[in-house]
Amino acid sequence: MGLGSLSPVAQYITAVKDEQKVADIYVKTDATTKRYLEDFRKKAPSITTPKQLMDDFTSNKVVLEAYNLGSVAKQPALEKKLLTENPHYHKALAATSKNAAWLAFADAFDKIRTKTATLNVPLEPEPVDTTSPTSSGAYSMTPDFIEATAKSYELRQYENSKDLQKSGVGNALYFTRTMQSGKIKDINDLMSDATIMKVVEAVNGYNPDQFAALDFQQQQRIMKQKVDLKEFTDADGNPDAKKIQRYAERYLTVVQLHPEYNQIDQPANIMDLFGGDTGEDGILALFV
Repeated sequence: MGLGSLSPVAQYITAVKDEQKVADIYVKTDATTKRYLEDFRKKAPSITTPKQLMDDFTSNKVVLEAYNLGSVAKQPALEKKLLTENPHYHKALAATSKNAAWLAFADAFDKIRTKTATLNVPLEPEPVDTTSPTSSGAYSMTPDFIEATAKSYELRQYENSKDLQKSGVGNALYFTRTMQSGKIKDINDLMSDATIMKVVEAVNGYNPDQFAALDFQQQQRIMKQKVDLKEFTDADGNPDAKKIQRYAERYLTVVQLHPEYNQIDQPANIMDLFGGDTGEDGILALFV
C-alpha cells in the first residue's frame, strides 16, 4: 500500500518515522528536484561569495528553500543583507528582525566563512554583540555543509509536493521537525514562520484568511493567549516529540473537517511582515 492511499493522519504517522528516507524516495521520482540537487552539489564547492550564490539560480533556490525562505529570492536586497551582515552584531537585520529563519540562514553562512583577524568573532559563537557590522571572508562550503543543505531541500520539496500540501501532511511534517529542532523558542519565532502559523491557527480554530486580516499586534496578542510553548516540551524544557506529533495530528484532523483552512494560495499570515513583499526592498523598509 502506497502512502497516497492512506488517510492524512496515517500517512503522517508513517512518514514521520523516517521522513528523510521517504523524501529521498520522492526526489528520485521528481526530475526537477533531482536536477536542481545535482546542479547544486556540482557548483557549491566553487561558490565563495554572496554574489556568486545569488547569481546562480538553481544553487540559490536550493539554499533558500532549504531554510524555508523561498520568497526571499524575490528580494535580493534582503538576501544580500542576510548574507553580508554579521548576524552576531546587535544591529544586524537578522538579529533585529527576531526572525528565527533569517537568523538561522545568516548564521549558517557566517559559520562557513574564512574569518579575518579583524572580526574577532569565534567560528561558532552564541549570538553576541560585536563591533563589526559586516561579515568578511570567503565561503568554504564543505561536503558536510553541502549535503546537509541538500537534505533540507529534499525535505522541503517533499513537504511542498502537491498531494501533501492538499492534505496538510506536508505542513504537519514541517511543523514536527521544526518544533523538535528547538528553534522555536518564543511567540515571535513561531509567528515568523508561515508554515508553523498555518498549523497553530488551524488547531486553535482560526481560518487563516480571516486571521491574516488582523494587524500584527492583534495576531501577537491572540497567539500569546492561545499558545503556550511549554505544551511542546518536557519537564526539562526540551522538545517533546510525542507532544509535538500529537499536536500535528490534531492539525490534520481539523483540516479534514475544515479543508478551507488549508488553501494553498492563501495569504502568508505574519510572513507578510517577514519577507512577503515581492519588491526589491520589501521588509527592509521596517529596519532602516
